[in-house]
Amino acid sequence: MNHVWKKSMAVAAAAAMLAGMPAASQAQETETELKKVTVILDYVPNTNHTGMYVALDNGYYEEEGLDVEIIEPTDGATATLIAQQKGTFGISYQEDVTIALTSEDPLPIKAVAALIQHNTSGFVSLADSGIESPADFEGKTYAGWGGPGESAVLEACMTQAGKDFSKLNMVISDGSGFEALGTSCDLMWFFEGWDCIISEMNGVELNYMECRELDERLDYYTPVIIASDAVLESDPEMVEAFLRATRRGYEDAIADPDAAAKVLSAHAPDYDIELLKRSQEYLADKYMEDAQVWGEMKDEVWDNYSAFLKEYGVIEETIPADQCYTNEFLPQ
Repeated sequence: MNHVWKKSMAVAAAAAMLAGMPAASQAQETETELKKVTVILDYVPNTNHTGMYVALDNGYYEEEGLDVEIIEPTDGATATLIAQQKGTFGISYQEDVTIALTSEDPLPIKAVAALIQHNTSGFVSLADSGIESPADFEGKTYAGWGGPGESAVLEACMTQAGKDFSKLNMVISDGSGFEALGTSCDLMWFFEGWDCIISEMNGVELNYMECRELDERLDYYTPVIIASDAVLESDPEMVEAFLRATRRGYEDAIADPDAAAKVLSAHAPDYDIELLKRSQEYLADKYMEDAQVWGEMKDEVWDNYSAFLKEYGVIEETIPADQCYTNEFLPQ
């Protein structure tokens, strides 16, 4: 009885002390328990990123002791911002990482997880255009974003089809998407789980030429999560915690695409919810396709694409896969 009484008094005293603390002090103490983490996206929020928003809303990051903020890039390419440690993690692409690591002044970054296991993009033309393969690209106009590897992919696909890449007219896209097809251009590069769905929802029929079917080396990781070498070396426990929570978010998105779409909609309300639902349904089968562990990457994918970039003059020398990515922080 005496032991129980003493224990009760101790609990009461502790509660009284806590109650006597100023509210600001209590909040500050709670806040310092969470480690601040910033994720810089590659572009605006979309269904490639949904797992992170699910992890955020479901409290998975907080459970790992992390205070995560997801932001859009504002003053430069994400890879550069991460190298400059203006963010903890970033969303980038295998192409950008490889180019950044083989430049004259290599960026100190590394990929730590793949958000999608296969390249889900390809070239598109209007269904009635008569453009059904790279063999039909000569004399046509392609509208793109002007990326360093973009022309290499087009050149490779046309060369393999026995066509002259110099006869393709390349312009920068005006951002109008499928509406430009048949008017200001004949060809564009679309992501099947986003642009193609938007086109279909607007009654536009397309010919879709999947990149990885045109050349197996084009089945590269896009997008990926990257971090700076400094972050990976100084705080590996935080990196592991972030990826554990992120994995749970993507597993939830795989298990319940509709619920995941609603989560993303709350963070990106300008999108049509039907678009988000259809895109999530498509990506639910893609996030971990052919993978035993969410986020894992393979040497052969990095090596194949590095060799491709060198062959078409995008990079001067290939780079070993283990210098580009690591699986060591992924939860098993």
